[in-house]
Amino acid sequence: MLLVEAIILSVLAASTPLLLAATGELVTERAGVLNLGVEGMMIVGAACGFAGAWMSGSIIIGALCGIVAGMLMSVIFAFMTLGLAVNQVATGLALTILGIGLSGLIGARFVGERITTAPKLAIRGLTDIPLVGRILFGEDAFVYLSLALIVAVWWFLYRTRAGLVLRACGDNHVSAHALGYPVLRIRLLAVLFGGGCAGLAGAYLPLAYTPFFIPGMTAGRGWIALALVVFASWRPGRLVIGAYLFGAVTILQLHAQGAGVGIPSQFMSALPYLATVIVLVLLSRARTGGSTAPAALGTVFVPDR
Repeated sequence: MLLVEAIILSVLAASTPLLLAATGELVTERAGVLNLGVEGMMIVGAACGFAGAWMSGSIIIGALCGIVAGMLMSVIFAFMTLGLAVNQVATGLALTILGIGLSGLIGARFVGERITTAPKLAIRGLTDIPLVGRILFGEDAFVYLSLALIVAVWWFLYRTRAGLVLRACGDNHVSAHALGYPVLRIRLLAVLFGGGCAGLAGAYLPLAYTPFFIPGMTAGRGWIALALVVFASWRPGRLVIGAYLFGAVTILQLHAQGAGVGIPSQFMSALPYLATVIVLVLLSRARTGGSTAPAALGTVFVPDR
């Protein structure tokens, strides 16, 4: 039972940054913007989050620094793609390269330093319940925030007028503009939200997952978050399933390697990505619910002068 509990706790911890980053990217893509710079925003958020927490001694300030860092990176992306109408794919890739280099510069002086990670929730009488106690009532605030955030995004997209307008901008920006909606402003807000979520996801790694910062500690999680949005068919509910599926595969392959399973470690490390490809193929063949990709995703919009 202790082993099962430990595995589940590890899965929750490994899935949280994926869920945070993918939630922000889902909103961004629902608005019609394809931001491939999630990895760059995450790693800058990790560096700035650790720097803020180390200098201030506060996890909250560190998390805010990560959010601000991600949003500042997204401002660059928005200026290029929305302001100058530059190709979104090329700009996103450039943003990732910029973020990796910038994070190394920011975090150079903090390599080798340690902080106290985010505290776990402890409710007397509930956290001590066997198996489910620590899982439901013993996580850090980031885990609960990620779940609350995905619920809020679902409610916003499907239960509010503003969410309907945002989805309209992603499906047909020309029609939305003709109806008088500020497409570029709506997309800017969506991009900023996605950047803030990516920065927070990156900050989670040194603030709660590990107590230190190392260059490249995101280890491709930004790319996994991008794949999760496609896996989820741009739906918040499926995004939760995909994030925890990825986390489970990642953690289980680590336990399998530790148990000495006679499978090459390189193949085990590739399992999360292989699982995604398989699931995407199955979804495509089954055509479950049809394609829900925003029709104007990645298309540059220049309003009539």
